[in-house]
Amino acid sequence: MGCVQCALFLGDTCQRHAVAVLPLIRRRSPNPRAGKAGRSGTQDDIVYAHIFEAILEQRLAPGTKLSEEALGEIFGVSRTIIRRALSRLAHEGVVLLRPNRGAVVASPSVEEARQVFLARRLVERAITELAVQHATAEQLAELRQMVNDERDSFSRGDRGAGIRLSGEFHLKLAEAAKNAPLISFQRSLVSQTSLIIAQYESGNRSHCSYDEHTQLIDAIEARDAALAVNLMMHHMDHIDSKLNLDEESASDDLHAVFSHLLQTKKPGRSSIKL
Repeated sequence: MGCVQCALFLGDTCQRHAVAVLPLIRRRSPNPRAGKAGRSGTQDDIVYAHIFEAILEQRLAPGTKLSEEALGEIFGVSRTIIRRALSRLAHEGVVLLRPNRGAVVASPSVEEARQVFLARRLVERAITELAVQHATAEQLAELRQMVNDERDSFSRGDRGAGIRLSGEFHLKLAEAAKNAPLISFQRSLVSQTSLIIAQYESGNRSHCSYDEHTQLIDAIEARDAALAVNLMMHHMDHIDSKLNLDEESASDDLHAVFSHLLQTKKPGRSSIKL
């Protein structure tokens, strides 16, 4: 049985295809900001950051079983570390912890998706208004660079990185708003939105988010709150208009999702190096 086949049986360990994590975890994207959260922290910070990034990039499908054994093998850490990371993700609403049945990537229902998008609209409006008031020239420059990186990702066909950067743009915008509770709430909403898009987006996969993001930055830089909010609501309308129940594009194969972290098979288990 090959590695991909073994990965389908997430509760079992395949000794012939044991894997080890790179001593220094390499980022999948050339963008130095990519997935930066937690990468320099504790082991569970690092595991959390990689799973969160995989969700943002839509490489993890809604409903995927997150076997502690398989993830421990992939990341080379104990189940205790995996449980802590999964607990954080569950708190953000992107992982469901099921008693006696393990964890799965959340699979939002249609009604839950509607509720998330309603909450996202309200939060985005507040963030935009505050960003107009508080965003610094340095933060606006960082946002413009993120838009350039997003455009480059889509141009070279790296849709996953482009989607992640689009989500990170909204997280960076929340930082510019200078409101800590909104930043925390937005992080949960952005990751849940990525799951909803992975589950419900239509076959039309064209993206113009970077153009809309550029227009939004221009309005914020001009300190035009009314225009900025209008552009943000139009942006949310555009995302919402592409959703249906027809398509899923992410993967439920944990080893495939995190293949960029794996190296040639070695005996035993290798721990993440901080």
